[in-house]
Amino acid sequence: MKSFPRIFFLSLQNPVALPTVQRFKSAAAAAMSEGDGVMIALDADTLPEAPLVGSRRLCFASVLSCLLLACSYVGSLYVWRSDLPRDHPAVIKRRFTSVLIVSALSPVFVWTWREYTGIKPGPCLFALMGIRLEGIFFAATLPLLLTMVLFLGPLIQLTMDCPWDFIDGLKVYFDPRFWMLCLSDMRWMRNQVVAPLTEELVFRACMLPMLIPCAGLWSSIFTCPLFFGVAHFHHVIELLRFRQGTLSGIFLSAVFQFSYTAVFGAYTAFIFVRTGHLVGPVLCHSFCNYMGFPALSTALEHSQRITIFTFYLLGMLLFLVLLFPMTDPTLYGSAPLCSLAQMTQGGVGTLCS
Repeated sequence: MKSFPRIFFLSLQNPVALPTVQRFKSAAAAAMSEGDGVMIALDADTLPEAPLVGSRRLCFASVLSCLLLACSYVGSLYVWRSDLPRDHPAVIKRRFTSVLIVSALSPVFVWTWREYTGIKPGPCLFALMGIRLEGIFFAATLPLLLTMVLFLGPLIQLTMDCPWDFIDGLKVYFDPRFWMLCLSDMRWMRNQVVAPLTEELVFRACMLPMLIPCAGLWSSIFTCPLFFGVAHFHHVIELLRFRQGTLSGIFLSAVFQFSYTAVFGAYTAFIFVRTGHLVGPVLCHSFCNYMGFPALSTALEHSQRITIFTFYLLGMLLFLVLLFPMTDPTLYGSAPLCSLAQMTQGGVGTLCS
């Protein structure tokens, strides 16, 4: 018995449907040559609206949304006019207010982007941004431990130079008065709490879901930190304003800070994609702010420099060995960004396996 003919719908005008049309052209041509197909041409108005996956409009919307978000975050720091330096408690408190407002509104950028592009994956908006409970214990511990392994050399150096022994150090950290003192210090609150939380929310949790459908997983991991690095250039304005150094020194400092923050941003973006959680990047960010850049010059002059540099090397080797096993997505439940990449890119490669 003869089967019913296959019908192929072809849009003549709709550019959004073009990628789908191209995929079916060969199949349609083969069916037509066998007399087993019928080609029906439709105009743009008769086709259902499709998401902008893979289109230039999608990439334009994604990059523009990220730029607006980055500018909003940095711009919020300067809505308060003041002649005081950035480390003054009054300036810090005002900036807390503005960046917390921008951070609270940042999911609106992602929601608006989803509505405009039509890309709506299975996970809800907050799960896509890494705000979920599934696998949260491992997400809060394993990435932090991995980062501590990377800083094994600086941690050993810090331990050698610490005036307290191990037991006395633990007593200090478990003393409520120590934490009350920290919470009352505005600079500590900025560096350890507010900056890590708001920056990871804005520059990782909000930007990565918008960049991945356009650029893919790996490219987004290395593109996202560029917004993060450029956002730190505003420190140059304050250094120049208060004349804290020479022009060449300030410029070199800015270039170094951009490079360092970009590399760190790529690392936390990697953690965010692999774990699907925001808490891991936030804790890693806070820890790195506490440690600062490794004091290599001090280590070179240390009496135990051979031991210290042995642990530097050991830490880096262990970090490379443990990087993928300790961020295995199967440890953290579902991987929302991997699902998003699968839907929009057609594959996830080794990053999500």
